[in-house]
Amino acid sequence: MEFRRTLIMVALAAVTYFLFLSWQQDYGTKPKADEVVSTAVTVEAGEMPAVVAPAANSDIPAVAVATAANVSKPVLVSDSTTSPHVRVLTDVLDVDIDRLGGDVTRVSLPKYTQTVTDKTPFVLMNQSNNLTYIAQSGLVGVGNGTGLQGLDDQASGRPLYDVAQSQFTLADGQDALKVVLSTTTDAGVKVEKVFTFTRGDYRIGINYHVANTSDKPWQGVMFGQIKRDNSKDPSSDNHSFGMVTFLGGAWWTADKNYNKESLDNFGKEVMSQQVTGGWVAMVQHYFVSAWIPPAQQINQISTRKGNNGADNYIGFTSSPLLVAPGGQGSVAADFYAGPKIQDKLKTLSPGLELTVDYGWLWPIAQFLFWLLKSIHGFLGNWGWSIIVLTILVKAAFFKLSATSYRSMANMRRVMPEMQRMKEQFGDDRQKMSQAMMALYKKEKINPLGGCLPILVQMPVFIALYWTLMESVELRHASWILWIQDLSLMDPYFVLPLLMGVSMFVQQQLNPAPQDPMQAKVMKIMPVVFTVFFLWFPAGLVLYWLMNNLLSITQQWVITRNIEKAAAQQSGH
Repeated sequence: MEFRRTLIMVALAAVTYFLFLSWQQDYGTKPKADEVVSTAVTVEAGEMPAVVAPAANSDIPAVAVATAANVSKPVLVSDSTTSPHVRVLTDVLDVDIDRLGGDVTRVSLPKYTQTVTDKTPFVLMNQSNNLTYIAQSGLVGVGNGTGLQGLDDQASGRPLYDVAQSQFTLADGQDALKVVLSTTTDAGVKVEKVFTFTRGDYRIGINYHVANTSDKPWQGVMFGQIKRDNSKDPSSDNHSFGMVTFLGGAWWTADKNYNKESLDNFGKEVMSQQVTGGWVAMVQHYFVSAWIPPAQQINQISTRKGNNGADNYIGFTSSPLLVAPGGQGSVAADFYAGPKIQDKLKTLSPGLELTVDYGWLWPIAQFLFWLLKSIHGFLGNWGWSIIVLTILVKAAFFKLSATSYRSMANMRRVMPEMQRMKEQFGDDRQKMSQAMMALYKKEKINPLGGCLPILVQMPVFIALYWTLMESVELRHASWILWIQDLSLMDPYFVLPLLMGVSMFVQQQLNPAPQDPMQAKVMKIMPVVFTVFFLWFPAGLVLYWLMNNLLSITQQWVITRNIEKAAAQQSGH
């Protein structure tokens, strides 16, 4: 009996521990070299150019340093704050593009508001005093070659593009919108940077079209990277006890479809790999930005820390693009900035849907989300969907739960006899233990019968916790009355208090521990859990409350039947 109680307490403690653990960032600091050595790279025919640390302009990745004589220089300006931006509006995106370099410097999402009460669009990416989070791309020289090299240069800066107008809007009935930025170098190489926006799509197609009207060959490498400072995840303000979800970079490799590194480790854990296709991303709670090169293209992906120590970069460089005199060529990649909706991400690139990080219980969490989403398809309300999901999960474990409750009911039935034995044997633990084992054998009671079902259901509860926390579909999802956001805590603490009451009621149906200390601990357990759950997401508390209510009903029926049968038997 004592061991059984201890095991249950350990199980409850483990649930609490994993709930807290899932809020923490996934990786700690790993010992690695703190600096990246800057070196020039020789590019052989057919090889991928390697990325090395930049020497001057840290925003431009150095594939290799091109010689001054070979650099074809476009019209440049040195201060990006003086160059105007181009604004692009679609049904799902509101984007600012800096004419200097053609970088995406702001992305807001009209379909997602800041909070339930603040209906202004959620700003995902921005370049401001409070946040540096932008998507950069360009054409750099491969170096150590002949002819004209690249467009973006570490020493000279970024090209200033021309554009037809300062604002573009996807009109009603229009499916796609193209925004063309163009520049021509002194040597006669014309470059068009074409942004393609599609209705209902958070993906932006970016295509470089190079027309070489000079008398020399031109070559360049496309780079795409995400630059982000160390500012916190915007969702961290809603997290309890100061705990945060994962914030950092992620990427795909052939060996492992989902790799990740927290921002804290970017300067210590440097990644550089060659892949075919793949993607690189910056992940935060509910949202993700990602560069997705063509699936058949050989790319070099990498992470690095900026020279200032404040900025973090994750990006790719493509295979070299070679354009003969009088010829044309193009290189392209897609950029995604939006919610972590698994169905959409999966169609963009394999493994990108894994940025919806359900942790080590991913298979269970994925099934629960599929089930929850299917229920929502019929009911149209996430709160009622969670209740129905709770009923289905409870039904799946009905027999296991029944075994547990029968064991507890039988233990409760023989409690008077156990109390009599305790008074009889006093402090003689050996005789007490022998007498209890004999009683268990006589009454056909398994003292551990109630533990296994609890342990089996623990992974389901933890997986559901991650499901509710990571699914953007539940962000700002209302239920009834005062519950306007199931992803946040109950503002009036009604659900946590009801959950605490339900735990207390359920505890009364269980046999009381023989050990006085354990009895005291079990009595305060509902209070402790209530305090924890005050700041937990309302959706998770709703699940726990409904699970407790269903458990109380099932346990009460089983306990009543067993006690009734025992009373009838003793009456005979």
